[in-house]
Amino acid sequence: MSDTKRIGGVIISHGQLANELVGAAEAVVGDLDHIRAVSIGWHDDVEMAKAEIEQAIKEVSEGIGVLLLTDMFGGTPTNIAAMFLDSNDVEIVTGVNLPMVIKFASIARETTLHDLAKEVEEQGKEAICRATTLLLPQKLKKDA
Repeated sequence: MSDTKRIGGVIISHGQLANELVGAAEAVVGDLDHIRAVSIGWHDDVEMAKAEIEQAIKEVSEGIGVLLLTDMFGGTPTNIAAMFLDSNDVEIVTGVNLPMVIKFASIARETTLHDLAKEVEEQGKEAICRATTLLLPQKLKKDA
């Protein structure tokens, strides 16, 4: 294992989405000890959720930055995450999906926080497609 520091990650979501994304990513790439999940319940207290996120950031930080991945821009998880933007070593990317978490896990040692945030954002966008157009292009031509 490399002694190179890794960028830490905290996935923050409504409900249990964050926990499930981390679990699914671990099934694909193995242990993600540099990533934590914070799932915010629909009726959780904002200050308690903020404290939980702050603790998760401390747990994964190796001094080179922490990427916060949230489920939805404008939602409570993102709004709470934004409270940590005063720190120069935090970036937020919204719209988290499984390919983003896998990408994060695979390059967290090899890049800067800013570049990692850009790459994870791009991976998330690239992973979204209408599968029908790829898998059944002939069907779409007939239906047109």
